[in-house]
Amino acid sequence: MRKKEGRYKYIFVVGGVMSGVGKGIATSSIGAILQSKGFSVSLIKADPYLNVDAGTMNPVEHGEVFVLDSGLETDQDMGNYERFLNADMPSENYLTNGMILKHVIDKERALGYNGKCVEPVYHVTEEIFNRIHHSVSKTNADITVLEIGGTVGEYQNAIFLEAARLMKIREPRNVMFVMVSYLPVPGKLGEMKTKLTQNAIRQLNSYGIQPDMIIARSEVSIDQKRKEKIALATGVSSEDIIAAPDIESIYDVPINFERDGLSQRILGHFGLKPRKKDLVAWKKFVSKTKSAKREVRVAVVGKYFDTGDFVLSDAYVSVIEAVKFSAYWQSVKPKLVWINAKEYETGKRKVSELKNYDGVIVPGGFGSNGVEGIISAIKFVREKKIPYLGLCYGMQLAVVEYARHVAGLKGAHTTEVDKETKYPVIDVMEEQKDKIKDGKLGGTMRLGAWPAVLKPKTLAHKAYATNKISERHRHRFEVNPAYIERLNKAGMIFSGMSPDGRLCEIAELSKNAHPFYLSTQFHPEFKARPLSPHPLFTAFIKAIIKNKK
Repeated sequence: MRKKEGRYKYIFVVGGVMSGVGKGIATSSIGAILQSKGFSVSLIKADPYLNVDAGTMNPVEHGEVFVLDSGLETDQDMGNYERFLNADMPSENYLTNGMILKHVIDKERALGYNGKCVEPVYHVTEEIFNRIHHSVSKTNADITVLEIGGTVGEYQNAIFLEAARLMKIREPRNVMFVMVSYLPVPGKLGEMKTKLTQNAIRQLNSYGIQPDMIIARSEVSIDQKRKEKIALATGVSSEDIIAAPDIESIYDVPINFERDGLSQRILGHFGLKPRKKDLVAWKKFVSKTKSAKREVRVAVVGKYFDTGDFVLSDAYVSVIEAVKFSAYWQSVKPKLVWINAKEYETGKRKVSELKNYDGVIVPGGFGSNGVEGIISAIKFVREKKIPYLGLCYGMQLAVVEYARHVAGLKGAHTTEVDKETKYPVIDVMEEQKDKIKDGKLGGTMRLGAWPAVLKPKTLAHKAYATNKISERHRHRFEVNPAYIERLNKAGMIFSGMSPDGRLCEIAELSKNAHPFYLSTQFHPEFKARPLSPHPLFTAFIKAIIKNKK
């Protein structure tokens, strides 16, 4: 039942000084804390990019593309939102500048504005309001927290800030602003500096917005003296400046925020009282992360780790977190090592190093770079009986490897890499061929949640403990149905199939052949959460523990 107008509360989270200091985690933590107080919470991300969705962004530069149940390709922050709230986010909860502008222009071309002069303010800002209200209608959340990507100094954020300002004018008692700002401690000086944050607040003031709360990110916790210094310079109460020091785990953040009274200050701002107790379940999980002592070593062999001279594990952030959740709940501490598959191809690294790991994961990817390196890694772990979990591309290349070296299909490949292969064991999906031919690539893959039926008495069936599942996908290629029988005869078990029996969703080997060898066409990592780890990652970790013994 819809609540009366005016009952909904909105928190806008903006960045000051610099990006990449944890605005998404701060937003997620605010949501988790308010949820723990008994309020229904929804989290929205507004990205400044002109991309219509995140699917066309390079994961090496931008990080992981996270897929919602609806099929919308989004920024990786949406994954954090789902993990911290332990809830699915609707497609209405992701906005980009490109998405908003495209809608306004398409509407104008269809004469939807009745011949009016279409302008950023009012028409673009009104579309932003519409998106927010659609989200509230869908979620019926008491409190909506909207993160504006980037920082206040970026020109492309101006339209979102203007919409937020106008919303504050419309509903002054129901809107508040939180700035996440960085306070450096220069090594030579050894003193926390506040001037950058003061300037960021003044810049936000220039948009007509005064922050109600500052989350002070820094290497160490902000002291009372500097809280008072910022308060005096900007008019933000020192009690509304929340410490956010560097910590070992992002899952400590909600607990740290609460130590500084974050929920009390937010609820007080809105005139609300908590409806129930603290972060009980969350604290139980965090205690697991600290008590785990036994270590398991997992190699992640992927394509998207290198960006210049740096390593970007953000390209696989959901995989990394999914491993952590399952490992901690099994009372073991995961040590993940990123291995660039290209280095196996060039000879810079030897695939035999994988014998030093307790388990190996090959995550998703596209294209030909590093493919032969991945195939050699999969062959090694299959033959040496090292627990293996393949995800999306990790399943497709597992099928290629098995076809070549076990099923006798020498030279088998995926047509994504070799269009002329004699044995196309992985081929483009039939419904995707016209889209590729016409150059319709953005947002046109097989995306979002799709059902699958599990084969009894298999690893997958045992892990899920059910006959039918729903998982999120992001792919154009699939196991070629023409080769399923040949692969079956060679010992590969397709334990998960689409309900019509056409698409292979899970491939595995029997426990007699391998201690744990399973791969999925879908992305189970997208549904793994701290308070409900994914069953396939848990089965993988359990197999590692058993294999180590």
